[in-house]
Amino acid sequence: MAVQPPPAGQRVVIENAAISTVDADDTEYARGHVVLNGNLIESVGDGPAPQWLDGVVRRIDGAGHLVTPGLVNTHHHFYQWITRGLAQDDILFDWLVALYPTWARIDDRLVHAASLGSAAALLKSGCTTASDHHYVFPHGAGDVLGASIEAVQQLGLRFTALRGSMDRGRRDGGLPPDHAVEGTEEILSASEAAVDRWHDSSFGSMLQIALAPCSPFSVSTELLRESAALARRKGVRLHTHGSETAEEEQFCKELFGMGPTDYFESTGWLGEDVWMAHCVHMNDSDIAKFAETGTGVAHCPSSNARLAAGIARVPDMIRAGVPVGLGVDGTASNESGELGTELRNALLINRLHGRPDALTARGALRLGTMGGARLLGRQHEIGSIETGKLADLALWKVDGIMHSSIADPVAALVLGALPPLAVLFVNGNAVLERGRLTTADEDRIALTCARAAQELTARG
Repeated sequence: MAVQPPPAGQRVVIENAAISTVDADDTEYARGHVVLNGNLIESVGDGPAPQWLDGVVRRIDGAGHLVTPGLVNTHHHFYQWITRGLAQDDILFDWLVALYPTWARIDDRLVHAASLGSAAALLKSGCTTASDHHYVFPHGAGDVLGASIEAVQQLGLRFTALRGSMDRGRRDGGLPPDHAVEGTEEILSASEAAVDRWHDSSFGSMLQIALAPCSPFSVSTELLRESAALARRKGVRLHTHGSETAEEEQFCKELFGMGPTDYFESTGWLGEDVWMAHCVHMNDSDIAKFAETGTGVAHCPSSNARLAAGIARVPDMIRAGVPVGLGVDGTASNESGELGTELRNALLINRLHGRPDALTARGALRLGTMGGARLLGRQHEIGSIETGKLADLALWKVDGIMHSSIADPVAALVLGALPPLAVLFVNGNAVLERGRLTTADEDRIALTCARAAQELTARG
């Protein structure tokens, strides 16, 4: 059962808080207010809220807290929550070869459990909107995409479900085992059915669908081209993995006679309706093509480090005008599963280029909010605290022992340890209070996930 928004006319007032709006002017208030009316932001400004307000059902004293837009996760694999901690010292291709056989044993019940764990971790780290790239559909596994959607709706997370796919197995020169891939026509039919069944393009939608063939080394050229055509006919967005590793670049050159970006361009996969995960190995020409076409990048700093993929050229992308957001990636390559910690990791890793100004604290926060909203095509609804936008907000406690001596609250959030969440609002609902979920029993989720992980292992 999806969590319903509060009715219009019921106001929640947050006062006395530091506020980082992440609007176009980077407006901030040292001691301001935000008023929520139903599932919308009614007003934001300096000082106390207007005194004339009626219908106020809750007032929150935000002293010692920072209000930011809810974070937006642009790349994930929820099902991996029950395969964390495996293949700890492998690069991407070896890691995939090690884990594909396990993933090929999942079913809808296990995916539901894993999705509860992944979505809970995201909410507890300040994420209010997430996309999940699910591309493993074993025969006889049931409705695995529907299982993830049901889990997310239960917790109240705003969601873009990415109907992923793989049709290039080892016998066709791909990386996945043959029993883990689907037929091309089967994929296209199921993708269209997913859009027809679930995609909601209306303002304030809690559920959207995008099409997401997995990667150049696991899908056919035909599937890429036909998926792009289908997505544009249905009016949905496109997502895939791109330029993640040096091995991927070599694979593309050997198989297609060109690098990943040129290959994607040849298949119709550059454009404002496309965003790609990782994009670590991009040359100047690649970055220029992404900027010219408006193709976006989901930057996944922790996963890139975990798999020794390299350091993406995010500062260069931003300067060129490439849309960039943040992603957790699957929790088999980022075991924390948190989006909030990616703010800090993005800043620190990108400064390893040798430039202390490569990414600022406020720049990192923008990647995790408005940057992600733009990749999902929802920048007019979420990603900043502005009148008329959706009431997706995080209230961070920054006056505790870990943060009280940091004068700048945004620096406390990004450079310090991830602060505790006092309240997290999604669509006007307080889905988390004092660090605990309000929509589900966390202890029960933990037990369910542990049992699911044990069962999946036992299936081997």
